[in-house]
Amino acid sequence: MATTADAEVVLKLYDLRREESLRLARRFMTFEFNPKTHEELYAVSRDPKSDKNVFWRQALSYWEMAASLVNTGAIDPELFLASNAEGILLYAKFHHFHAESEKETNNPFMRQTAALIDKYDSARRRYEFFLERFGPAPVTA
Repeated sequence: MATTADAEVVLKLYDLRREESLRLARRFMTFEFNPKTHEELYAVSRDPKSDKNVFWRQALSYWEMAASLVNTGAIDPELFLASNAEGILLYAKFHHFHAESEKETNNPFMRQTAALIDKYDSARRRYEFFLERFGPAPVTA
């Protein structure tokens, strides 16, 4: 059962999302960045010289931090999941690009978000919805 303290943390997370640079990063990741190949993804995700790499790191690290608060019990999961799903959307949008490298490196993409999806049915349902609705882009070599 969610507490007042849980609500305060969720509101603080919302407040952080309103910060201008995070807004820009979130907009880029959610709406503007739609890679069709690994090369297009890596040009942003793996190139620290790319201006957009900052957006990549900022948006993903924000949602990973938020998911870790749920996974460690710091926030009620149902309250958190009822108030947002953007991190799950980003996981659904980009995870398929990382499936092979995860096997090679044993370093899961968005580890905290993946754990959230595995642990909570409502997170899994949202993930499946996003996959159905937006599906991963075709990946070519």
